[in-house]
Amino acid sequence: MNPLLDTAEWPGFDAIRPEHVAPALDTLLADADAALARATGPDVAADVNALAVVLDVPVERLRRAWGHVQHLQAVVDTPALRAAYAHNLGRVTDYFTRLAADDGLYAKTRAIAASPQFGNLPAVRRKAVQDALRDFELGGAALQGTARERFAQIQARAAELSQQFGDHVLDATDAWFLDVPAERLAGVPADVVQAAHEAAAAAGVDGCRLTLQAPCRVPLLATAQDRALREQIYRAHGQLASEFGEAAHDNGPVMQELLALRAEEAALLGRDNYAEVSLTAKMAESPAQVLAFLRDLAQRARPFAQAELAALREHATSACGIADLQPWDRAYVAEKLKHQRFGVDDQTLRPWFTLPRVLDGLFGLLQRLFDLRFVPVDEPVWHPDVRAFRVERGGQPVGGLYLDLYARAGKQSGAWMDEARARWRRPDGRLQQPQAHLVCNFAPPVGGRPALLSHDDVVTLFHEFGHGLHHLLTQVDELALSGISGVEWDAAELPSQFMENFCWEWTVLQRLTAHVDTGEPLPRELFDRLLGTRHFNSGLHVMRGVEFGLFDMRLHAEPGTATRVAELARAAADEALLLARPADDRWQNSLLHIFDGGYAAGLYGYQWAEVLSADAYSAFEEAGVFDPATGARWREAVLETGGSRTAMQNFVAFRGREPRLDALLRHQGLA
Repeated sequence: MNPLLDTAEWPGFDAIRPEHVAPALDTLLADADAALARATGPDVAADVNALAVVLDVPVERLRRAWGHVQHLQAVVDTPALRAAYAHNLGRVTDYFTRLAADDGLYAKTRAIAASPQFGNLPAVRRKAVQDALRDFELGGAALQGTARERFAQIQARAAELSQQFGDHVLDATDAWFLDVPAERLAGVPADVVQAAHEAAAAAGVDGCRLTLQAPCRVPLLATAQDRALREQIYRAHGQLASEFGEAAHDNGPVMQELLALRAEEAALLGRDNYAEVSLTAKMAESPAQVLAFLRDLAQRARPFAQAELAALREHATSACGIADLQPWDRAYVAEKLKHQRFGVDDQTLRPWFTLPRVLDGLFGLLQRLFDLRFVPVDEPVWHPDVRAFRVERGGQPVGGLYLDLYARAGKQSGAWMDEARARWRRPDGRLQQPQAHLVCNFAPPVGGRPALLSHDDVVTLFHEFGHGLHHLLTQVDELALSGISGVEWDAAELPSQFMENFCWEWTVLQRLTAHVDTGEPLPRELFDRLLGTRHFNSGLHVMRGVEFGLFDMRLHAEPGTATRVAELARAAADEALLLARPADDRWQNSLLHIFDGGYAAGLYGYQWAEVLSADAYSAFEEAGVFDPATGARWREAVLETGGSRTAMQNFVAFRGREPRLDALLRHQGLA
């Protein structure tokens, strides 16, 4: 049996092979095509239930199987799997492009919305129909003739380019390494040095092998005393997938073509720019509103950021012997200054944050807040490091979760949550429960000891669990609106950023920590020092987020940006970044979020949603972090509703009012 055609409760990830992809899609696409033809024919009425019975089952099955292939290509990439993905990407894209613009389906959906019975439908179903009409318009359903043909061509080519962008970043990252003698790693944590030594030994070379994977790069930039080495690592990472590396990995031409296609798509849809297309389904109403929001935030943060940078420059000179602070010095000097001020830094704390203890503490917190239990299950996974869990609430299963937490070759960098399957009351009445993948890139265990996390790693884990809870706890039965589906993209970070706040609570960290050697929890005195670092350089952090948001929005809102990518990156840095990047920095060439991650003209959403999350968490601060009534209200008003209401309606249902910026400024220490 082809595992991509298997409909078992837990997918057979361990059995899926590249050679399964094309035959599975032959079957799934044929079924979906036949269903579309039948659904749009005269025998199926313009009725939500009738259309769902005919069309939704084969389309969901196709979408889910293709999602498995996409996921595997991101976490266990091989040449054969990449080839199978690329070979089939065009025909999958073609089907969903046709589905999104089908005249017959569009007409029947309009008829449903115009019928006298529409007002009697449940509110969730009415919203699903209204969202579908909006998506038909964005999918080119109103286009005719050559315009429609060109729109379809754009979708196919854009999908190819996005895939190429991600492949180039992954390949450039995996291809880079630097072998150095151990003495050049003075100051670097012992476990990082040991991992580099083991990597060199595995490659059959002496010394230590450094890579651009985050578990190597991040601590090295923060701790290595060798300034030249820090600069070499920083520049290599900043020039990933650019003209300074292998031509085959250069994302410059990819970005140029992709931006030109997005602008052309916007014009076909009657929009002035692609940002207007992107914002159609978001909370923000216009590019001008987003730019004003970002610049207002920058104005408030700038005085704090200027003071923070001045302190870094002074400490670099007085304590580190660095007269001219450069970007590759910033993390190093910041760690030194943080330690001087607070007596604590990431490396001091890592022995207390063993991954097994952090997970146990996190699971305990979620049991206390939401009555959740995470039960390990022996189900098929795609790599030996992956763990699977059945998620239960009140003793009843509500979904499944996969944890893939360690960095490795062939795995995309960063951290993310994605759905393996969505909650859905299927047309036959059966309830399909959701499943989620939660992926991080932490340093794996070395030397027979458990993996050690930095506090930033813990924050990342909690962040992604927020996304996972949003997907898994939904009580919405409508497929298009359950979990993370149908949620405005600029509000999608609300549940994730909300969860980060718990990483700064003493009552939580007591249960997250156990020293790797002694098993003792984090001492209160160390926690108090950690808490003092919460707002350390927060002004600079906010300005960096503003830089990314300005670049992304201007890139998609202004004309002729396809040939001005580097210019706009410099302009955003000039406006928001106080410590200039090198002139040959090409950080935008590896910005997966907007070129291969769905955040195009939406990167501002991190700052936008942070306003919501800071204000939402204030309710817990007011009532008590573990107040059961507040936790229940958060679960019911936000986590369980999915996209069945607007994000603003969800927020008001929880908080009793609209959000206020002052909560964010207070949480960032910028008030």
